[in-house]
Amino acid sequence: MNAERQVALLRGINVGRAKRVAMADLRKLLGDLGYADVRTLLNSGNVVFGAAGDTPAQSAARIEEALVLKLGVAARATVLDAARFGELMADNSLVALADDPSRLMVSVLNDPADMARLAPLLGQDWTPEALAGGRWAAYLWCPDGVLASRAAAALGALLGDAVTSRNWATMGKLHALLQETGVAG
Repeated sequence: MNAERQVALLRGINVGRAKRVAMADLRKLLGDLGYADVRTLLNSGNVVFGAAGDTPAQSAARIEEALVLKLGVAARATVLDAARFGELMADNSLVALADDPSRLMVSVLNDPADMARLAPLLGQDWTPEALAGGRWAAYLWCPDGVLASRAAAALGALLGDAVTSRNWATMGKLHALLQETGVAG
């Protein structure tokens, strides 16, 4: 796995009618910033790229600024390097509980220190849902879907734009892209 590979998760891109961004424009934007082998996944602001020396925090700041200046879209960028993304995947203690990866959510924290703010939620009984914490994310099992999830609503109300969520199926696809060999970065 190339240590310079990173993944950017853009919050709220192409959800409803707000923050519309074509993935071709997003790939070009990151390419223009000097990032290599830029790949998008789905149409919701998931980007894997070679960072060439930028830390994840530097990449996030550069991407957020370029989105506003070049595309007129303000969106929070959560950026993880390949190693941290792998840890985030390994930390999910709810995998065995979930029988549908589209209803198993990963809520990635912009600031891992925010995990302490989740303590009251982590101590609650959400049955039939489940909520667990890891080092870099909270994991939610939403058997009736995320829109009907009390735990997801509580997490969103508590952290707002300090968190961005993806389902387990999407996270698995991003993880596979990060692990591809022979990719420039």
